[in-house]
Amino acid sequence: MNILIVEDERSLSKEIKKFLEGEGFNCSEAHTGQSASEMIFVNEYDLLLLDLGLPDLDGLNILKEAMAGKNNLATIIISARTSLEDKIKGLNMGADDYLSKPFSLLELKSRIMAVMRRKHGIKENIVKINNLEINLDKREVISDEQIIDLTRKEYDILSFLVLNKNKVVSRFQIAEHIWGDIIEENYNSNYIDVHVKNLRKKLSYHTSGEFLETIRGIGFRFNELE
Repeated sequence: MNILIVEDERSLSKEIKKFLEGEGFNCSEAHTGQSASEMIFVNEYDLLLLDLGLPDLDGLNILKEAMAGKNNLATIIISARTSLEDKIKGLNMGADDYLSKPFSLLELKSRIMAVMRRKHGIKENIVKINNLEINLDKREVISDEQIIDLTRKEYDILSFLVLNKNKVVSRFQIAEHIWGDIIEENYNSNYIDVHVKNLRKKLSYHTSGEFLETIRGIGFRFNELE
């Protein structure tokens, strides 16, 4: 999952980034409203962690701008503003959740997982599809009670495809999801194809059926088999 942390308090931003990256998320930081606006315009993020009290712009303006151009972007406001009016305004403008400072990093992770489940229509942290179980919290993939040994990138690709099941996902979208805004110049080379090839090989030992489909010239699709 690719997350943009918009927080002007650099020590807090780095603390959040360090924690979330330790939990398997990919994070970028913006410390001003202007830099956040530019990064949101250029890159694709799954989630925006947005502080309202930025030094140059009101965070609500960033939220309005993000909601106008990024319909699939989930947003959690993290702010010292605790008034009911600010919470209602932020939620009415499209934010998915509002977390008041100070907060526990474990609670932040739980809020992130809850928001992403809602975005993808998932009720629990365990996604069951075909004969696979994907534990989004533990980052484990299980088949017939056996854990499938995947690298971090293999897991990230699989979980991203599963959350977008039956949809074609381009190589560019996968690159953005895994590497964030630091995309290799040859993102469309065979790097991603090699990861998918290894992933497909590992899954074949535990599963049957061609549910991981290559869409020539575009990307990949994870098909839910009947």
